[in-house]
Amino acid sequence: MKITWLGHASFRIEIEGQVLLVDPWLKGNPMLPEDSHQAAVAGATHILLTHAHFDHVQDVMPIAREHGIPVVGQFDLMAHWEEHKELETIGFNKGGTVDLGGPRVTMVHAVHSTSFATDQGPVVPGTECGFMIAGEGHTIYLSGDTDVMADMKIFNDLHSPDIGILCAGGHFTMDMRRAAYAAKTFFDFKTVIPCHYRTFDFLEQSAEELAKALPGVDVIEPEVMAPIEV
Repeated sequence: MKITWLGHASFRIEIEGQVLLVDPWLKGNPMLPEDSHQAAVAGATHILLTHAHFDHVQDVMPIAREHGIPVVGQFDLMAHWEEHKELETIGFNKGGTVDLGGPRVTMVHAVHSTSFATDQGPVVPGTECGFMIAGEGHTIYLSGDTDVMADMKIFNDLHSPDIGILCAGGHFTMDMRRAAYAAKTFFDFKTVIPCHYRTFDFLEQSAEELAKALPGVDVIEPEVMAPIEV
């Protein structure tokens, strides 16, 4: 399995012969050089979308159309896109699991918001979520944008994820302290990868506090386009 950070909250996950793009933000992503865009999406088989804020959704439709791959996400938005945007989608909802030709993805709850701007004001398409991604003997908890929540205990009881990809930048999501609290209170991770940080000055710039709070856990500060092999 290879997990590659594309900057901010975007990831490329190579698992069970599939290439999953999670919230792929390319154009305007200050962390991802333009000359890396093609490599970031090469061979992609699916796009997973956690919610519809611009820094998660902006490039989803162009990538899906160019590569002829389905977008996997919350039912309401997927159904709308399939009907009105002629996209191939896989729509499901919280508690549901889909098999993506090897990896099995379960949608779980997140506490955040979701909307995109239109000329008539913000549109709220469905709800925000996270994912459990299971394959190759591992389960990844990909938190999406969220705060700490007691639901995380249920997630661990049901899925026992050994890898946590946790938003931890603060301001819009959990910060490092809150992400550390979530990890040590509700989970038994072997590996934690922070995200949604370093992108802008007002977000947290280091995961040092997270690492110090999780002794015995391999806290990996990812580097853009540098695969993490698990």
